[in-house]
Parts: sequence; C-alpha cells; structure tokens
Amino acid sequence: MDAPRANLPPLSLHVPEPKFRPGDEADFSDVDVPPAGSARRPDTAEPASSFHELAYSLVRVLDESGQAVGPWNPRLDPEALRKMLRAMAMVRAFDERMFRAQRQGKTSFYMKSTGEEAVSVAATMALAGDDMCFPSYRQQGILITRGYPLVTMMNQIYSNKGDPLQGRQLPIMYSARDHGFFSISGNLATQYPQAVGWAMASAAKGDTRIAATWCGEGSTAEGDFHSAMTFATVYKAPVILNVVNNQWAISSFSGFAGAEATTFAARAVGYGIAALRIDGNDALAVYAATQWAAERARTNQGPTLIEHFTYRAEGHSTSDDPTAYRSAGEPNAWPLGDPVRRLKEHLIALGEWDEERHAAQDLELAEEVKRAQKEAEKNGILGHGMHQPFETMFEGVFEEMPWHLREQSEQMIAERKAAGI
Repeated sequence: MDAPRANLPPLSLHVPEPKFRPGDEADFSDVDVPPAGSARRPDTAEPASSFHELAYSLVRVLDESGQAVGPWNPRLDPEALRKMLRAMAMVRAFDERMFRAQRQGKTSFYMKSTGEEAVSVAATMALAGDDMCFPSYRQQGILITRGYPLVTMMNQIYSNKGDPLQGRQLPIMYSARDHGFFSISGNLATQYPQAVGWAMASAAKGDTRIAATWCGEGSTAEGDFHSAMTFATVYKAPVILNVVNNQWAISSFSGFAGAEATTFAARAVGYGIAALRIDGNDALAVYAATQWAAERARTNQGPTLIEHFTYRAEGHSTSDDPTAYRSAGEPNAWPLGDPVRRLKEHLIALGEWDEERHAAQDLELAEEVKRAQKEAEKNGILGHGMHQPFETMFEGVFEEMPWHLREQSEQMIAERKAAGI
C-alpha cells in the first residue's frame, strides 16, 4: 500500500506565458546583453566540450558606438561591408514591395524578414558559393546575396507563367539548385535531416562542399530536428545548423519551445555538438560565427549549431496580426536594435559611408525592385490568367513520365484541340 501523501501539495503544470501582452509596455531590461568583444573565440580544432559557455553567452562584435571589437571581429574590408549592407537593404526593399503586392491582391501570401536580414545575408557571404543551403521560409537573403534574379523570385511569388516551379509551390517557397538553394518546405524542420544527409553524402564522396540549414526556435521542438542532431553528431557531418530565435513561433512565444529553461544553443550540448549563441542583429557576429563553423566543417571537426538571438520585427506572414498577441512596443524596445542600421553605423564610423549615400542607395534599390516587379507582372499576377500551360500538370513529378500519365496527357491534348481550346 502506498504511503500517505497528505502532506504533499498537488502536482501542477507550468504553462509558459509571454512577458508582454497587447497594451503592455515592453521591457527587455532583463535580457542579458554582454559587452561586445567579451566572448572568447576558440580555435576551430578545439573539442566542442571545451567551450560550453558559448552556448549560454552571446557572441557580439559591434559595440554601441559602431566599432568592431574583440576576437570575433572578422576584419572585413570596406568593400565587403558595403556589399553586405547593400544586400541587406535589398532584402528589405524587396520585402516591402512584395508585402504591398500581396495587400493589392497580386499574390496570395508573403513573409517578410524585417529585423532578420543579417541572419541570411551575412551567413551566405561567409559560405562558399557552392555550399548547399537548406533554408526555412525567411531566408530570401540567401538568394539575393547569391545574385538570383529578382524577377524570377517574383514570378514564383505570383505563380505566373514565368514561375520556374510552375505554380506548384506556395509563394516564397523558392527552389534554385543552380544557386545552392534547396526547395523550401512549409513543413517545419524537414530541411534539417535533409541538410545533414546532404552533408554526409558530400563527405562520403570526398567532396569539399558543406551544408548549412536554418529553422526557427519553435522548430527545435520537432522530431526532425532531433533526428538530424543525432545523425550529425554520430557521423560528424560537415553541416552548420542555424536556429533563428526571433522570439516568436507564429503567435506562440519562444517559451513554448523551451526558452524559459535554457538557451536554444544549449540543445547542442547534450549531443556533443559545438554550439554558439550569437547576436543575430550583428551582421559581423553572424559572419564570424558562420566562417568559424564553416572552417570546422571543412576540416572534419564536425557540425556546429548557431543560435541567432534576434527579433521578428513584424508579423509571421501576411496572414498574421501580431497586435493580437504581443505588445506593439516590442520591436522598438528590443535591445539589439536593427541589423541594417547597425551595419550602416559601423561603416559610417569607419569613414566609409554616410547618411546621404545610404539614402541614395535605398532609393536606387527601391527603383530596381520596382522595375523587376513590372517585368514579372508581364507574366501575370494572381487571378489574371497567363499561368502555366494546362498540359504541364503532368510534368515534373516523375523523372520519366510513366505510360499512364503520358496516355492521359495525350488524351487531354486531343480533347482540347477537338474543343478548339
């Protein structure tokens, strides 16, 4: 017989609650932001167990005066910094234009990456051009940094006759093999095991290319994430595992994925994987961490998980209203600031940029995006025809079309001709 437990309190569950609700004043004073340059930079050959503290601290390079300081400073030349700033500003201009297009009914859906531009742009610049990227749905900066045509991106968003995916993907779920960009999936975290598998194959073939993948902090609760972590650590896969902690998984705050208990970088510690937690709004920290992780991967030191501590400045998508679940003041109160502004101020501090040139660049990029939009819209927009030819519904599913689909296709073409269509 069980012993009596009358002296024990009843069991209870902890239900995470966001710190601020609509109408509340946002206060991030409890967020620990260590001084820039204070985190040590281990040698890339050091075992993952020797720098666990980097999973709980915050790697930062840019200080409050816009100077790059500390051992993680990648010491990029001004031209590389201007290229990075331009790509980040282009992502923002592209997002603004496509968001407006969705509100005008020209496409059904769009997702902006406002406040997270450094996560994709700076990381891409630190990778080799032929490294394979397995993105989530907020890394359009990878394609823009690698020079993928804006018109082609817009054709995919509009699902028009110029869409290289023939209207078979939700808008913004690009696929560009020739730019090392794996097909985006709306099913979260599926790209993690795919990236690890690709990296394992690259190593098995004796290649020199590595893989990088991205997911949100909420996706770390998915089984695919943990399966990928197991394979990555067991086989020392040459892969960079990026977790974009933007504080919100759609409308659920990060506490539901475990943020109240520990950091997301700490997920890697139990797997024996190297872990870094970095300031995701510091483009130089993102570049340096990715460059460091890429060197580990290329020298057979295994995978690295990087938690990008950042903030989703706007809604999850055009289908989301963040004012229904979070304080309106949160984006402006976020202590790590705006990644575009911070990089701009760094270049100004170096004497390599100024406000006038920045304003001129913003105008130039807005005009470039506008021209691309006009070109893409010649191929059609949502609900206005000019879509893929009807017979393409039979294509692109099998490498070689099976006999029964070929038969159906020929029958459909014959019937349409007979009907004068």
